[in-house]
Amino acid sequence: MARLRVAAIQHDIAWQDSASTHDRLDPLIEVAAAGGAGAAVFTEMFATGFAVEADSFAQAPDGPSAVFLRDRARRHGLWLLGSIAVRDPGEDRLRNRFYAVAPDGRVVTYDKRHPFTFGGEHHRFVSGDSTVTFDLDGVRVSPFVCYDLRFADDFWALATTTDLYVVVANWPAPRREHWSTLLRARAIENQAYVVGVNRVGSADGLDYVGDSAIIDPLGNVLTSAWTEQTVLMADVDTDRVTATRERFPFLADRRV
Repeated sequence: MARLRVAAIQHDIAWQDSASTHDRLDPLIEVAAAGGAGAAVFTEMFATGFAVEADSFAQAPDGPSAVFLRDRARRHGLWLLGSIAVRDPGEDRLRNRFYAVAPDGRVVTYDKRHPFTFGGEHHRFVSGDSTVTFDLDGVRVSPFVCYDLRFADDFWALATTTDLYVVVANWPAPRREHWSTLLRARAIENQAYVVGVNRVGSADGLDYVGDSAIIDPLGNVLTSAWTEQTVLMADVDTDRVTATRERFPFLADRRV
């Protein structure tokens, strides 16, 4: 089986300024690489911050932030993961697209399935058509973006083929308890690791307190942070996922 060190990079974002945010992230990537991470995870819309009115800063699918991910993944020899507001050719609305970029240049993408209707995201962003699970150095990874975390059925449907759920977010401070509780719930009910990465700082009238965490298949928080910009690291062990599910065969009783 496989063992992977994952770095959750809890970071602030230069509001709608991808070049400045890229510069801010470079030393944090170096910390992750020096710590032996095989994958490092940024936040939702990691380079610009989350905004519904994203037309002015949305990028092409191969735009500057996608290029940044490819370049730094190759330079440091680790996978980089995070979401970007992108506009596909010929589409009027945008997509909140999760990228997972390997050191060899391979790219896996996932489009956020649940736009945040409470904030009007559905007016500007197209909903993704399907979930995604991919192999990251022997670890089966299923990515989700922010509001997706509230929809347990999508996580449930992938449980038997997932070792690690990755959730990237710009989750505001007033609902921080929802974020932390739902991350643990998704780990417990699916008996899988969960890495949740949320931004810190303030932007567009909202405050973000981070609360990023790496959680094991029994719901134990392996490492977490509050409001500071930091790099969290923990090991994901697929043998532990298998052992948890064999000891407590709860998934076999699920009806989905």
